[in-house]
Amino acid sequence: MPSPIYLDYNATTPHDPEVIAAMRPYLEEVFGNPSSGHFYGSKPQQAVIQARRQVAALLNCRSEEIVFTSGGTESNNHAIKGVAYADRDKGNHIITSQIEHPAILEVCKYLEDNGCEVTYLPVDEQGLVRVSDVGDAITSHTILITIMHANNEVGSIQPIAEISELAKKYDILVHTDAAQSLGKIPAEVDTLGVDLLSVAGHKIYAPKGIGVLYIRNGVELAKFMHGAGQESNWRAGTENVLEIVGLGKACEIARRDLVKNTDHMQAMRDRLYEGLKKKCDRVRLNGPPHQRLPNTLSLSFHDREANRILQKVGLEIAASAGAACHSDTVEISHVLKAMNVPLDWAKGTLRLTTGRHTTQDDIDRAVQVISEAVKR
Repeated sequence: MPSPIYLDYNATTPHDPEVIAAMRPYLEEVFGNPSSGHFYGSKPQQAVIQARRQVAALLNCRSEEIVFTSGGTESNNHAIKGVAYADRDKGNHIITSQIEHPAILEVCKYLEDNGCEVTYLPVDEQGLVRVSDVGDAITSHTILITIMHANNEVGSIQPIAEISELAKKYDILVHTDAAQSLGKIPAEVDTLGVDLLSVAGHKIYAPKGIGVLYIRNGVELAKFMHGAGQESNWRAGTENVLEIVGLGKACEIARRDLVKNTDHMQAMRDRLYEGLKKKCDRVRLNGPPHQRLPNTLSLSFHDREANRILQKVGLEIAASAGAACHSDTVEISHVLKAMNVPLDWAKGTLRLTTGRHTTQDDIDRAVQVISEAVKR
């Protein structure tokens, strides 16, 4: 039996063949510590320098502003906790949104238990934060605004540049979680106006367990990890050279092929949407029709149960549900709740996300399989 058609690229991505090829020498031959001053440390050291340049080129920033981490979750933790601890004398108020990833929300809840105040902004019915709500939430104690660049469930692209412009008037730092947007839409730090930005390698065809925190020159954070002083003394620990090389190559590819990949993912996403609309009677699109990631399709099937649909298609389609229905309860995702999606729609929500490797044949087969499952 062939493998199921993969439509869960927002969960993770396969390794790009070019990434694997770039990493291979550091798995098989090159093993030295980049901090070693002898022959065996030279090539790893140069590889880390090169990867830092590749990431910086994608974000259009300076190499020294790139800090390698273990992934998007660590980057988010370092950004938010780092500001909270470093700026205690300035204030203790953080602004975020109700639809952030748990790697943001759980950090904020932790900080609330440790003396911080957090405002969780609502979103409109399309999953967008209102800039006016950000302005209304700012107080004299606000030290950080952290709003994701694009939502992982419905794909809504937030007005980060406008939020950053507003924050600068009050000398407030801005962080954005760009795990889902990088490699799909432009995410240059100066265009966005952010001070801090998080990257997750496994969302852009690099390995799991590697990420980046962009820290604008001049921003002061509390250290995330203490030790020998690697990563410009921001994060101690011997560098994960193998995966740093992989992430660097993935960023080079993302920059090189951004337009081509964006166009392809959007064409596949739209083909899927149009196909399902034709074959299914009652279908609702969640998220903005246009201000949305080019690969992301959140669809609700009226009065259906998402987990039952996925059970029926599981041998042929790999996707995610926006709700889980049990014998006596329905668990709706926090994103759909914040968007006020009615229960009879929300419980039948699927997240279908396309990628570089998605083909027209994949989409046409997926339309047939999903529509039959919905009808059954």
